[in-house]
Amino acid sequence: MMNSALGRFRLIGLIEGVSYLVLLGIAMPLKYFWDYPAAVKIAGSLHGLFFVLYILALAHVTMTNKWSFLKVIGAFIASLLPLGNFVLDARLKKEQ
Repeated sequence: MMNSALGRFRLIGLIEGVSYLVLLGIAMPLKYFWDYPAAVKIAGSLHGLFFVLYILALAHVTMTNKWSFLKVIGAFIASLLPLGNFVLDARLKKEQ
């Protein structure tokens, strides 16, 4: 999976997607229901790092594979939706 720009993008996308779900599904409830804001600081920081890596990987795969503007926008929007990266990964798996 790490041998190509697309493979690295897929891997980073999966990690970013998991970090987003952890932030929304674990850290946010810990903050708001159990008054533990540190969970959001930790998960949010990690998710922010993974999101930046995702954007960099998206730029790299765009230049390497000459993705269209619509495909790039679709990949970006997928990163903003819960489970979006997993749906995108399933589609990209066919391409790889």
